[in-house]
Amino acid sequence: MKTLKSLLLGAGAMMAMLTACSGNATLTESGLDPAKFDTTINDKPVKLFVLKNAKAEVCVTNFGARVVSIAVPDKNGKLTDVVLGFDNIREYADSVNTPSDFGAAIGRYANRIGKGLITVDGKQIQLPTNNFGHCLHGGPSGWQYSVYEPVEQNDTCLKMVLHSPDGDNNFPGNVTATVTYTLTADNTLDMKFEATTDKETVVNMTNHSYFNLSGDPSKPGMDMELYINADKFTPTDSTFMTTGEIVDVKDTPMDFTTPRVIAKTIGDTAFEQIKFGRGYDHNWCLNTYADGKGDDTQVAASLYSPASGIFMEVFTNEPGIQCYTGNFLTGTIKGKKGIAYPQRASVCLETQKYPDSPNKKNFPSPYLKPGEKYYSHVAYRFSVK
Repeated sequence: MKTLKSLLLGAGAMMAMLTACSGNATLTESGLDPAKFDTTINDKPVKLFVLKNAKAEVCVTNFGARVVSIAVPDKNGKLTDVVLGFDNIREYADSVNTPSDFGAAIGRYANRIGKGLITVDGKQIQLPTNNFGHCLHGGPSGWQYSVYEPVEQNDTCLKMVLHSPDGDNNFPGNVTATVTYTLTADNTLDMKFEATTDKETVVNMTNHSYFNLSGDPSKPGMDMELYINADKFTPTDSTFMTTGEIVDVKDTPMDFTTPRVIAKTIGDTAFEQIKFGRGYDHNWCLNTYADGKGDDTQVAASLYSPASGIFMEVFTNEPGIQCYTGNFLTGTIKGKKGIAYPQRASVCLETQKYPDSPNKKNFPSPYLKPGEKYYSHVAYRFSVK
């Protein structure tokens, strides 16, 4: 990553400048210029890939396997971009000035590992710590800052592969991970995450898209209605680390078993978990998971914007889902179209193993051994209601 700035000023960036100056840029339906993503990072080619069906469009870059835009029809039939992000590769790649997980495929381990410590095959391993003394999203140079290699592509599907070496951020095992994004005819963005290893390790992948279904991320998105199919959640301490408890949501601000406008309870700091999370930044234990298996035909969660009429349903085989309400956005980051993203401009719904599962024996296991295949599935289905 040390040579990143110079690389981004290379041939790809120059091509983007020439295209812009010529006035011949061909934009995507969501208004992106693919030339602004055409570059080389760490000697690997990066570009923007466009998936389209008859009604919707999804744009993805293989840098971090990031979803850059999701354009779906609103209640008036207007194509509306419903995720936050940047309109050029430079800002995605600049982890110093514009650090973000916008749209990324997170790995090796999504969410937090307590004090960065894991025990594998009887040996304790220290991982890098980058968030309140814990290891978050695989550490400071997690997979969201790696270049995936595209291996299959057509109009509606993109499959990418990443080879993570033994010792990557101190995680053991040579891991081969694949991410497959498919845009289906019914406006579902289907995501499959797979991985294999040659040594025992931990793997927990997810997608980190920031959703604002109104299409106007210049304003907080807490007027959206949220539903989570979960009777229990995992509380955290003041460092955002799970305590190991699994408690009921009933009669608390964590109860979204009936759809509710997020703004109604997100300010309830008299409830300790809202205070600790600075809003919602918690894992819910999905009712769609039982006996070690998740039912990805049942709705795990949903989000709805009355402003646009856009409705999103989430399906997954994972045991948990992290709802993060953009509490650490401050208005200093300017995204697509130069829009400054204010606090709580979006909602992330990250399907996952529970946070700190390697250290919590009562949580579903995240361990992956040689000969096994890690498989995680999540689908975001968009419609209008």
